[in-house]
Amino acid sequence: MSLLQCVGASSLLYLAAGLVALLYFLTSLKKTVCNLPPGPRPLPLIGNLNVVDLKKPFQSLTELSKTYGNVFTVHFGPRKAVVLAGYETIKDALLNHADEFGERAEIPIFRKMTQGNGIAFSHGELWKAMRRFTLSTLRDFGMGRRTIEVRILEELNSLVKYFESYQGKPFDTKMILNNAVSNVICSILFGERFEYDDPAFLTLLKLLNENTKLLGSPMLYNFYPSLGFLFGASKTVLQNINELNAFLQKLFQEHKEEFNENNLTGFVDAFLMKQQQESKKPHTMFHNESLLFSTLDLFAAGTETTSTTVRWGLLLMMKYPEIQRKIQEEMNHVIEPGEMPKLEDRKKMPYTDAVIHEIQRFANIVPMGVSRATPTDVNFRGYVIPKGTEVIPLLTSALNDELHWKTPDQFNPSHFLDADGNFIRREAFIPFSIGRRACVGEGLAKMELFLFFAGLLRKFVFQAPPGVDKSDLDLTADVGFTLNPMPHLVCAVPCE
Repeated sequence: MSLLQCVGASSLLYLAAGLVALLYFLTSLKKTVCNLPPGPRPLPLIGNLNVVDLKKPFQSLTELSKTYGNVFTVHFGPRKAVVLAGYETIKDALLNHADEFGERAEIPIFRKMTQGNGIAFSHGELWKAMRRFTLSTLRDFGMGRRTIEVRILEELNSLVKYFESYQGKPFDTKMILNNAVSNVICSILFGERFEYDDPAFLTLLKLLNENTKLLGSPMLYNFYPSLGFLFGASKTVLQNINELNAFLQKLFQEHKEEFNENNLTGFVDAFLMKQQQESKKPHTMFHNESLLFSTLDLFAAGTETTSTTVRWGLLLMMKYPEIQRKIQEEMNHVIEPGEMPKLEDRKKMPYTDAVIHEIQRFANIVPMGVSRATPTDVNFRGYVIPKGTEVIPLLTSALNDELHWKTPDQFNPSHFLDADGNFIRREAFIPFSIGRRACVGEGLAKMELFLFFAGLLRKFVFQAPPGVDKSDLDLTADVGFTLNPMPHLVCAVPCE
């Protein structure tokens, strides 16, 4: 290498270092001027990645809240976020300041996936229109009504037969519970269910599971999107989305060919009719991309969280057989022999209801919620949060808030029972989040959790496999976009 080349290389290094130092200075200056919430001082380029475990970020953020308070700033590389910790803080922001914290954060991987379409990651008027249409359509097709209860019970019957086929021998419940729960949302979306061994359906669920895992992994693409070509996980996620989209497009085409406005079978048909009604509008929001990603949002949300919660429930019943026995004793007093639990029985089964709520609290499925954003500069609790700042509602800090839960680190159904054994609602129980961006499928999920969980315990006693002691059952979470139980086998022994 010539001397001139060496000097040139050195100059470039000095220039790069100078630019980094300048950016760091400007970032620090902006923080002072804007009066951002406190937080660990960010390092050049990496921000606070030196103090955040990206494999379990919710744990790191919980620890940081003990030092910096319930409103603090953290930097994921160059990406700045404000974290809300503790139930009172989250409630104050998302309910009392709903408009100020009502936007969805621009998360690069989701932006790349959806181009801002759908329900979960859309913004502004598009989000309002899609959410309004979705809530109305879900109600039209039975969400919260007897018609959906019938569909869930029919799916439960198929699930019970599958469990019975193992004759008490160990098996993995992950895929079959995914199948069963997904079939409920599929019946609402498409007006049909899929057989458990349908290869296309199994592929669809496999892609969904893989993305759920990858999106919860250290997704460096979100912090350094301009370097996306270096990150294999983001490429796999996008490839999977393309395959999921191709599958859905085939279903959409079938529905278009068989469309009958006098016989709407589900959400997709209702959307197609809305498209026809607005076909002459030059800027309709009911375009094909909205159909695609709204359907995908509902399919993913309606499959993953509920099936994962049921899996946690069965694992916890194996771990705590005395709790399982109390549920079954309660059902024996309330439900006629040979009958299955129905929604009307829930009020007469306070202990079972308390256990289901405690499963959701303890399992802590979506510990960091889904990030919000500030549509304008926001004054909150003495700080100024600039427009467009990502806001993380740390749901795990509410579900484990020592001010609201007697034994937050323990599985304890009495959190939801009074001294007389009656079910009590707890304000800090917010697994579906709260405010404008709360889960649109909360009502459906609650119905499914009760009917699937209580129905399975009506038919089976769940036990650890032979040779495995209940004390050895691992309650450590397998971290992805949601927190799953570690892989395990279940023995479903028919009740006598």
